[in-house]
Amino acid sequence: MDPTILALIPARGGSKGVPRKNILPIAGKPLIAYSILQALASKWIKRVVVSTDDQEIAQVAREWGAEVPFIRPEWCAGDASPDIDVFRHALSWFSEQEGYSPELVVHLRPPGPVRRVEHIDEAIELLLSHPEADAIRSVSIARQTPYKMWHVNQAGQLQPVLRMENVPDCQSLPRQQLPVVYWQNGYVDVIRPRAILEKQSMWGTCVLPYIHNEHLLEVDYPEDIPAVEEALRRIEQNEERTTGQAVRHPV
Repeated sequence: MDPTILALIPARGGSKGVPRKNILPIAGKPLIAYSILQALASKWIKRVVVSTDDQEIAQVAREWGAEVPFIRPEWCAGDASPDIDVFRHALSWFSEQEGYSPELVVHLRPPGPVRRVEHIDEAIELLLSHPEADAIRSVSIARQTPYKMWHVNQAGQLQPVLRMENVPDCQSLPRQQLPVVYWQNGYVDVIRPRAILEKQSMWGTCVLPYIHNEHLLEVDYPEDIPAVEEALRRIEQNEERTTGQAVRHPV
């Protein structure tokens, strides 16, 4: 039997850096449409749900093929609301209202629309093949190592952010001699509901890396938009050459 896999796409209405960015036209489509279409194109994902507090975003999401079975309540829709509150609310709603509990939840963030569906499927397959793991988190090799970073303590003194055991001055070592460190890049994360509902965590107690070192682009500020649009056009042109047809648009 195929696993039940849910894609959950969080999309608040109150974006600060780019107002209303989730429905802003980017290369001919609303920004949120890219995450929806990618989820619909996955060979593993069975349901595509948008969690939003905004009726206009909900309408656009439905037009592009997503389900919006609820409007997210205020308590998990604020500027400082953590991801886990959004996911806990959605999973609890599905359990209580539909008796539905997915095996895996795929987290797709609308601000990072430059994704390839095959990478989403690879991350899903990685977690399916490791039942002991609670989550897969997409990471890239960090461009700057935290072993050379400092913070200022209450006395105004510099203190290392990280130390190496038995190495008193690792901050002075060449970068190549320091441990490889990864940055969580938000490309795609896959989570078992037990991590969220039982372990109160977005990654649980055992998380595996999906290492993705391609250049990542997000819409955080207006000046990000041209580069994101160009990258999206390149992906679409490549898909059209590969399949001989355009990317699907809503009816």
